[in-house]
Amino acid sequence: MNKNQTQFSSRLGFIFSMMGIAVGAGNIWRFPRIAAQNGSGAFILIWLLFLFIWSIPLIIIELSLGKLTKKAPIGTLIKTAGPKYAWLGGFVTLVTTCILAYYSNIVGWGLSYFYYSISGKIYSGNNFSQLWETHYQSSFPLLFHFLSLFLAYMIIRKGIVQGIEKCNKILIPSFFVCTLVLLLRAVTLPNAVQGIKQLFTFDFASLSSYKLWLEALTQNAWDTGAGWGLLLVYSGFASKKTGVVSNGALTAISNNLVSLIMGIIVFATCSSLDILGTTQLQQGAGSSSIGIAFIYLPELFTRIPGSTYLPAIFSSIFFLAFAMAALSSMISMLFLLSQTLSEFGIKKHVAESSATIIAFILGVPSSLSLAVFANQDTVWGIGLIINGLIFIYAAISYGLTHLKKKIINAVPGDIHLNKTFDSMVKYLLPIEGIVLLLWYFYEGLFPEDGYWWNPISIYSLSSLILQWSIGLIILWSLNKKISKRFSFYNLEN
Repeated sequence: MNKNQTQFSSRLGFIFSMMGIAVGAGNIWRFPRIAAQNGSGAFILIWLLFLFIWSIPLIIIELSLGKLTKKAPIGTLIKTAGPKYAWLGGFVTLVTTCILAYYSNIVGWGLSYFYYSISGKIYSGNNFSQLWETHYQSSFPLLFHFLSLFLAYMIIRKGIVQGIEKCNKILIPSFFVCTLVLLLRAVTLPNAVQGIKQLFTFDFASLSSYKLWLEALTQNAWDTGAGWGLLLVYSGFASKKTGVVSNGALTAISNNLVSLIMGIIVFATCSSLDILGTTQLQQGAGSSSIGIAFIYLPELFTRIPGSTYLPAIFSSIFFLAFAMAALSSMISMLFLLSQTLSEFGIKKHVAESSATIIAFILGVPSSLSLAVFANQDTVWGIGLIINGLIFIYAAISYGLTHLKKKIINAVPGDIHLNKTFDSMVKYLLPIEGIVLLLWYFYEGLFPEDGYWWNPISIYSLSSLILQWSIGLIILWSLNKKISKRFSFYNLEN
């Protein structure tokens, strides 16, 4: 931990900051489209299952390792598994940094649509599919990619309390208020009930699809922040009295509730608005796949009864809240990268600037191409499973009994865990992650288009293998240098 940093000022501030990590684009932009394209009700069932048998245990592990080591992922692996495993911590950092690079574009989309709202482009009769396509053909994505990173940079410059905590105390409650207003309007639309029924319709046949299980686990990691390393870093700034079990479970469950609410809003809206329907949404066809929140929700705003100014007002408020909620998640990603650089002897302000520049450069291709964006979302989203396995390995290497005694069960009044938790971490979680990855790799060898070997194909297995391999080989080859530099600048620990 940087000595110039301080702790979160209160438990509420810590919870809001953890919610800031979890609540964001994963709930609003990602969950409804992933659920729609993977069996809806069946997907939700498996997604909820993974909340309890993957995300919550992993969040507890991540929070406890953060409180134990007070380091970013590389430092955590060195202090728990040993110096020769620094490269594994490097891979965690790489995955989250690559997600940060394209995630900032999502924040930029929210800011762009806030601009469209206040400039009068959200009105009844407008073609929002065309607006989305025109938007991505303009210079706006690149411009707002830069702006979103600049905003995140300015916030992390102020530190934990004055920057991150203070910001999240405003952003998260504001987002919740906007979401509840949208929910009330969506469920009162004509035929909204049909859309909600469709969201929760269960199809047993879809359970045989590897993609459903893989997407359910990946989406849960996206929703809750499990395996990103973000909770690890934030918990290093929590007080000793902050419990990891109750706070971790509360954050995960509350966040998944937000995702369900957004799913209800989108499905109710699609069912009600005849000009849109749900077929394109379920098939992931055309613009509706990635641009879902920016096509369907503006149409919802135009159906709000009352003054002709209300659509612009509500859409302005929502897209600003969307951008700010996504920004709160992006702040934690940028903070993780800058904190990692700081632990290697780089001055704090230089580390923050360097992290911002790295994220901007890596995110430019996603700003210019939705195909690249979709590829990065697939490659590094699945990488979160590897991240989870790495944190599990770190906890087992340190010793689960010792970790529970020193951190997890050390806070009076918090929920204390027994040996069942140990068994989950040692056996169930690794089996889940490894089986799903093997299943994905097996199915990836026999895709419908037959081009698994094509590294420039958006969803090809070879594209994922190539990008992961480049990162892993570089990190493994530099492992000794990484370990030595970390040890040199962290002699006091």
